[in-house]
Amino acid sequence: MGLPPPGIFSTPPLKTWHQSLDRSIEDAKEALIAAQAPEGYWSYHLEADATIPSEYIMMMHFMDEVDELLQQKLAVYIRSKQNNQGGWPLFYGGKSNISCTVKAYYALKLAGDRTSASHMLNAKEQVLSMGGAARSNVFTRIALAMFKQIPWRGVPFIPAEIMLFPKWFPFHLSKVSYWSRTVMVPLLILCSLKAKARNPTGTGIRELFVTPPDQEKNYFPARSKLNKMVLMLERTGFKLEGFIPPWIRKKALKRAESWIIERLNGEAGLGAIFPAMINAYEALDQLGYRSDHQYRKNAKKALEKLLVIRDDDAYCQPCVSPIWDTLLAVCALQEVRQNEESVSKGLDWLKGEQLFEETGDWKIARPELKGGGWPFQFENDHYPDLDDTAFAAYAMVRSGKQDFQHNIARAANWVAGLQSRNGGFASFDVDNTHYYLNEIPFADHGALLDPPTSDVSARCLMLLGMLKKTRTYRQSCMRCIEYLSKEQEADGSWFGRWGTNYIYGTWSVLIALECFGIDPGDPRIRKAVGWLEIKQRSDGGWGEDNYSYFDPTYSGKAMKSTSFQTAWALLALMAAGESDSEVIKKGVQYLLDQQEDNGLWEDPEFTAPGFPKVFYLKYHGYHKYFPLWALARYRNETSIDRSKKDKTEPL
Repeated sequence: MGLPPPGIFSTPPLKTWHQSLDRSIEDAKEALIAAQAPEGYWSYHLEADATIPSEYIMMMHFMDEVDELLQQKLAVYIRSKQNNQGGWPLFYGGKSNISCTVKAYYALKLAGDRTSASHMLNAKEQVLSMGGAARSNVFTRIALAMFKQIPWRGVPFIPAEIMLFPKWFPFHLSKVSYWSRTVMVPLLILCSLKAKARNPTGTGIRELFVTPPDQEKNYFPARSKLNKMVLMLERTGFKLEGFIPPWIRKKALKRAESWIIERLNGEAGLGAIFPAMINAYEALDQLGYRSDHQYRKNAKKALEKLLVIRDDDAYCQPCVSPIWDTLLAVCALQEVRQNEESVSKGLDWLKGEQLFEETGDWKIARPELKGGGWPFQFENDHYPDLDDTAFAAYAMVRSGKQDFQHNIARAANWVAGLQSRNGGFASFDVDNTHYYLNEIPFADHGALLDPPTSDVSARCLMLLGMLKKTRTYRQSCMRCIEYLSKEQEADGSWFGRWGTNYIYGTWSVLIALECFGIDPGDPRIRKAVGWLEIKQRSDGGWGEDNYSYFDPTYSGKAMKSTSFQTAWALLALMAAGESDSEVIKKGVQYLLDQQEDNGLWEDPEFTAPGFPKVFYLKYHGYHKYFPLWALARYRNETSIDRSKKDKTEPL
């Protein structure tokens, strides 16, 4: 779609170039506005790998609550994601992952697939070639233990007594991330009670083990010297579990139960994330709550609300993302301009979702700090995050409306109050940097903590940089800029914790530096620009594979370009003052060429990590609002009649 820009493949008049651009923007804008809910929000589907729909099937068999029609639709989806190696990957186009493949195989067998079927034989061969199911990760092995496929000695020792540890103890819940807390506490109950799945069909997967599970001696290969030492202590604790006094175990289980109930979060679920929600649902069952108890009913409803059920298949989302989708859609439309009604509806909805007085886990570290954050989901009062908060407040700043001054002030105060000692900002907590905890056996996923990251820090700088006239915020900004300077890679890029990957991180930081007013000639910015320029692909776009999380030499590289990563690169370059460059024109042309007849773009690639190397996500909104945002800014930056530009500053 569209015509090539001047100086690339042909030389049409500048007016024709902008007419083509205008048509593209108008079509994308109309499609985006059409997706807005009557209440004012946007909420696109959020997809992960086959693990989550597989776990949903396993949960139905754990509870003996099998919905046969749903199970068959989930199975269709799972089968469709099997790769040509015979296994299941963590992201589109990825290599087989043993844990994902074990769960997918087990789910399909539970759903009735014959082990003699070619896809099951291929999956079995793939698992065995990777060392067998004993080599799967901790979460998979816990599930296998509950289904009596491996002995409990094959999972980490995580007793409920952890709930009784004092804050000064080397391990305490407040020392790990929000997602670790919400996932772990229900697991403490399940593991302490040695939960047993009902498994009405008695289905097992012993054929996936190289060594019989009862004879396996290497469930915990040492990851480091420190990990080996910790493992020795942990195994000693496992052997001594039987000596824990019953009254202490009872007290610990009650503490864990109370912790869950306080955060159960109605029909939005514990932590509003699937892994925590499914563990909580099963834990409530094991604690004796009947199926008609309101807690059980709410927990089940929360899981059902994550389902995406289509005519032929179904999958389960890891969570929902309405706050994030809404603020990004609003920012894109703000750049397009002349969309006052849609933008106002979006901002007004966001205003009503801000959390002021609600109690959150963040108060453990900052008890005197006033609230003011936004969560990622519709409801997650205990866990607002800095990324959504900074971005939502920034969109309100950009609107210029006095109606939002209180919201902006509370958000900025909350964000600044959660700055970590190193000057950076994390997603949910402050100074969540107890790195030694990554060596415990439970933490084989490497994402136990929530330390500061470049992308979230940049988002906070983006907001506070617009408010830097306030002395406190200016000091916060300077500390954050110092942190980001240290985090810049040798090649000029920045790591992306919550978006793939270095392109995302670099976009985040360059936008933030622009908001603070750093001169585009700054060496840090020039180095980043140089990196983006050399990563442009021959088709004019940009792409980056999730393999870059495994091997940094893949940074900025992929088999093909994507619309959302091209948009990030364009927005980053324009923030660095490169709007008139040939590099930008090629990127814009790529987006025009890739636009579909419905006015939008479509990329099958996964867009972000949930946990790098372990869990990845596909935000279905990214290829809908980011390309529009980039094209609109390009038009504003290169408009034939620049005098018509309004007073709104570009992102």
